[in-house]
Amino acid sequence: MSLDLGYASDSGEEDVANPFGLPAPVAKKPRVEESAPSQTVPSAAPHVLLEDPLNQTSLVTRPTDTQMNVNIPYSDMMLPVQGPENPFGDRNRFQNQNALAGHVEEQSMSEHAFKAQHLTHAMLGYSANPSIDPNAPAILGSLEKAQANGFATIDTLRAPKMQRKELKRKRKDKGDLEVVDGDGAYVGPWATWEGEEVQNDFLAGVEVDDEPEEEEEEPEVHLPTKKGKPKRPVGVGHEHSVFHGKSMTDYQGRTYMSAPVSEAPHLNSEAGSQDCFIPKVCIHTWTGHTQGVSVIRLFPETGHLLLSGSMDTKIKLWDVYTHGNCLRTFHGHTKYVKDVSFSNDGRQFLSCGYDRQMKLWDTETGQCLKRFSNGKIPHVIRFHPDEDKQHIFLAGMSDKKIIQFVTTSDDKTIRAWDYDIPVVIKYIAEPHMHSMPADNFRQNRKKRFAGHSVAGYACQVGFSPDGKWISSGDGEGNVVFWDWKTGRIKSRLKAHSKVVIAHEWLPHETSKVVTASWDGLIKLWD
Repeated sequence: MSLDLGYASDSGEEDVANPFGLPAPVAKKPRVEESAPSQTVPSAAPHVLLEDPLNQTSLVTRPTDTQMNVNIPYSDMMLPVQGPENPFGDRNRFQNQNALAGHVEEQSMSEHAFKAQHLTHAMLGYSANPSIDPNAPAILGSLEKAQANGFATIDTLRAPKMQRKELKRKRKDKGDLEVVDGDGAYVGPWATWEGEEVQNDFLAGVEVDDEPEEEEEEPEVHLPTKKGKPKRPVGVGHEHSVFHGKSMTDYQGRTYMSAPVSEAPHLNSEAGSQDCFIPKVCIHTWTGHTQGVSVIRLFPETGHLLLSGSMDTKIKLWDVYTHGNCLRTFHGHTKYVKDVSFSNDGRQFLSCGYDRQMKLWDTETGQCLKRFSNGKIPHVIRFHPDEDKQHIFLAGMSDKKIIQFVTTSDDKTIRAWDYDIPVVIKYIAEPHMHSMPADNFRQNRKKRFAGHSVAGYACQVGFSPDGKWISSGDGEGNVVFWDWKTGRIKSRLKAHSKVVIAHEWLPHETSKVVTASWDGLIKLWD
């Protein structure tokens, strides 16, 4: 066996420098030492980047904190909504919603901007289109009217200079305070303007119509004013009422004037014969007045109907025993209703308000039978207590006089005069007494009931039917009950959120009281 030790070159020729034919050594790559893998070393005190406390953006809380107080920048609050979509929400709530009149979009605007556009469209006939659809018109309604007014809204629109000068015409004389009727009679702020035709003449002095007015709604007359708001005419001569039931009579032909003896047989009993107790729980609430309630009166003898007057200028008649609903609403006053009063049989009632009007109403039909005024504000109004003199009533006026009116006469006129002798027959005053503009009382110096706050309010005072308890509302929404014998407070009932201005005990019940408050609610307690 032979061993060939020759070297062979790449060209196939024999390499002279390698006579033994050994294989050529292979060049080795230089060894690169790999660095050891990096290791995280825990540190007991990590480096914390401190923020400027005046420009701090992070929210730092402690485990014991129950509240997080932070002022969010306005730029953050105005950022678009981010994050995952609610899988349970309506997926089409941000899309155009098809509707009968087009489509519905979600928009955001302030209450002032919405009211301005709403009133502009209602009064001027145009408004800005809030749609973000580029193909939608910019103006809704009459484009001609919008161009004529310079696309202004009702809150920025001003009358032309010539029209403003016309509105500054000279006003007629207010009249003489001593003249009740005829030429030169006092009309006060209702004096007309020169050159103006009076469509609804205010009753100067005392006027009356013998025939009842037909139910008629007030016409909507928009008169220009400086603030651009519509002004409706005075409600004299436009009195009407609205019946809220389905039928005026039941299956026996009885109206709501009849007492519900079948539902409440004890209404036939004598009032005050039962022992009375202090109420504790609210069992019913009458809602319907949009402003504070100023006065309530129960139907004479039975108390099955409730009459209420309110600051919203409306008078409402409520059912007490059957369904507890509103039976009729009387429209006639144009300002805050101050007082109402039933006649002895309850078939008629009187009302007075800050519009200087006194009105006689039919309780059953809702008609306004007569109207009275002497130019002053009446605060209290009452029928004569005698059965034979129900055509006479008294009114306490703002000029510190009591006026007597006669509701019927043969010559179709009414006369006004100071009631009997205009001299104070008795004067009662004590240092601890507050004003009592709504209370009829006989002073007993041995009895004094205190512990309630009524300063500044004419809260009504009442007695339980059996005379055991005396009660009064207060300015904090409470009804306070005293023991008549001892004069001590027995209970303080939190009834309303505002002043309890009036309350009435149901004459045939043991512990039922009706309360009325300036929060607009009327409640029945038991």
